[in-house]
Amino acid sequence: MNTDKISISNWFKGLQSNICNVISETDGKGQFEIDEWDHAKGGGGKSRLLQNGNILEKAGVNFSAVEGPAPEGLLKTLEIKDDGSNELNFFATGVSIVMHPFSPMVPIIHMNVRYFELSNGTYWFGGGIDLTPHIINKAQAQFFHQELKKVCDKHDVKYYPKFKKWADDYFYLPHRKETRGIGGIFFDRLSEDENHSKEDIFAFVQSVGELFAPVYSHLMKLNQNESFEEEHKKWQLLRRGRYVEFNLVWDRGTKFGLQTNGRTESILMSMPPQANWAYDYTPEKDFEKETVSLLKKEIDWVNNN
Repeated sequence: MNTDKISISNWFKGLQSNICNVISETDGKGQFEIDEWDHAKGGGGKSRLLQNGNILEKAGVNFSAVEGPAPEGLLKTLEIKDDGSNELNFFATGVSIVMHPFSPMVPIIHMNVRYFELSNGTYWFGGGIDLTPHIINKAQAQFFHQELKKVCDKHDVKYYPKFKKWADDYFYLPHRKETRGIGGIFFDRLSEDENHSKEDIFAFVQSVGELFAPVYSHLMKLNQNESFEEEHKKWQLLRRGRYVEFNLVWDRGTKFGLQTNGRTESILMSMPPQANWAYDYTPEKDFEKETVSLLKKEIDWVNNN
């Protein structure tokens, strides 16, 4: 397995195409439009956007491979000290995905898999996948986490509990004191150690990436024909508002993209087409109360308790 930056980037590019093919086929109507762009300092990317499909109102699948001088703000964020002897250059590549369905019964999903390296030899992999149901279905939450655990266990049995906790802590809105959804896994700065080679870690990242299409297409099919009322749509817009809050205030990927002069439209593709904020809203319906009661850390979704 080749793990040079070009080989890794090419694999991510193929992953983007595969995911778009599966998701558009599952949607049955929407097609991903391609928007290629160049980065000001070097490299570029391909943004693929589906809008107004049968199931998906807006779905973005981004691929990027950008490089250039590492901005001071980026090095500070990454807690990397530049001794000034040589200008540090960065290379970053990956795929990022957010999908917003029409129906409040179909969950939002996010995934990001990425690779980063500096010209001084520092490198790491990162990523994560998490599910944000507007209305939590415990059986589907269990399915999602069981699938993640299978992938993690194939590479290291310590991965799932470690990365699940990391996701609980990362996909959390401190100002709301609630998780963004039912979590998933999150990992960052993975590089070789005494137990894992670079090839091992890349293989794990590949497995996470390949999980996306079958898992989300299953959830799309499972929920697309579920009936709902106007009260469910109103709740969906409020939950989308929470999603926006996380992405704009807390998400590291958004900050990284803006710090490295990334393409704004691609960075903000994760925003839902519509969202709502109601002043001091108190959940009233049973489905609202139940969902809010489950937006907390340390739920054992695999065993549903």
